[in-house]
Amino acid sequence: MKTVARSENWARAEPVPPFAGIQGFVPKTTSAARLAAILRDVHGGGRYIDHGLATHALTETPCPLTPRELDVLRAVHRGQAISALAEQHHLAPGTVRNYLSGAITKLAVRTRHEAARRAWEEGWI
Repeated sequence: MKTVARSENWARAEPVPPFAGIQGFVPKTTSAARLAAILRDVHGGGRYIDHGLATHALTETPCPLTPRELDVLRAVHRGQAISALAEQHHLAPGTVRNYLSGAITKLAVRTRHEAARRAWEEGWI
C-alpha cells in the first residue's frame, strides 16, 4: 500500500518500476474507515487505485525535458543561482542558461521561474 498526498507526487515518489509489487494507491486524505475497507480488499488479493490518482495517471502530460533540463529546473525551484548551479554541476554559466532556454522553449513559458513552476506542477521535478 502506498500513500500520496497529491497525484503529482506519485511520479516523483515512484522508486521502482510502475506497480512492481504495489497493490494499492490511496491518498492520505482517505478516511480511516475507508482505508480499513481497502486494506481488507487488498489483503484478500484485490487491488485499489484511487479514482483521482488513476485519472491523473491516464491524462498526465509526458515530460518533454531532458534529464539535465530537469536538473537545472530543480535548482531554480529551490532558488539556486545560475552561477552556483554551474559550479555544482561543473558547467559554464552559459551552458546552464542554454539548458534553461531549452526548457523555457519546450514548455512555452517566458521565464525560468515559470518553467520550474510548470515542471513542479506536472510532477516532473
